[in-house]
Amino acid sequence: MNEQVKIVEVGARDGLQNERSIVPVFVKQELIRRLGRTGLKVVETTSFVHPDWVPQLADAEEVMAGLKRQPGVMYPVLVPNLKGMQRAVSAGAREIAVFAAASEAFSQKNTNCSIEESIERFRPVIEMAREHDIWVRGYISCVLGCPYQGAVELGDVVRVAESLVELGCAEISLGDTIGTGTPHKAAEMLQAVAQAVPMERLAVHFHDTYGQALANILACVEQGVRIVDCSVAGLGGCPYARGATGNVATEDVVYMLEGMGYATGIELDRLAEVGAWITNQLQKPNYSRAGTARLASMPVNPVMFT
Repeated sequence: MNEQVKIVEVGARDGLQNERSIVPVFVKQELIRRLGRTGLKVVETTSFVHPDWVPQLADAEEVMAGLKRQPGVMYPVLVPNLKGMQRAVSAGAREIAVFAAASEAFSQKNTNCSIEESIERFRPVIEMAREHDIWVRGYISCVLGCPYQGAVELGDVVRVAESLVELGCAEISLGDTIGTGTPHKAAEMLQAVAQAVPMERLAVHFHDTYGQALANILACVEQGVRIVDCSVAGLGGCPYARGATGNVATEDVVYMLEGMGYATGIELDRLAEVGAWITNQLQKPNYSRAGTARLASMPVNPVMFT
């Protein structure tokens, strides 16, 4: 088959933002550097949200200052508003992401404003991005359920996606924030959004809270999506959604897709080493089954954990 699927690595941002203890800047920078050498073309780097919201990412400027870019790799950063955008531009960001929710309740809890107000906040952000020739992605949370209101209407997901595209987002990532989606519902949601936004501009972002992420990704790939978000070693989750701990592991996604004949351009063994290294640094389990299995069959590399 050899059809390309783009993997968007979110471990350094979404993966680390929920850690209980502060991860040193040099560890974050080294993680980003190692990820950029695996063949990944997109490595999300940090977030310019207010430090009170996500203290773990209060060092965004420091992380960016020491960023060692690999040729051909994008390093997007998350921005919540114009002030965050100004910080990102000053720090040298070349790609950004903005975030909205398909759930009114989640929007109020997460950003203290309505969905419509959150979209309006992004207008000057995206105008500034355009002025600086900065690429923009849009995230939509709670596309398959909300921790506060429960079910989310498909029409609401579609409307938010349309609004973000109209503002100027080149790509829309559809996030199952609390990980309650199942394959049929995931495919149905994707089909609905694809009626309004071209499939090639859509990405999927599944949390693995109920163990459905790989199945959901498979269902969406079969529907035509070719951009998938994931996190090395399964790090992270949403700090605002109860129980939503754990992104789908990048190693597992790559193993599945490559096994199906899709091309990701990623060296799985090298990626598995990165997963082992960062979980060793964090002193926590490696949640990637493919990663741990590949490591078990490889000779021990003494520099893996240094």
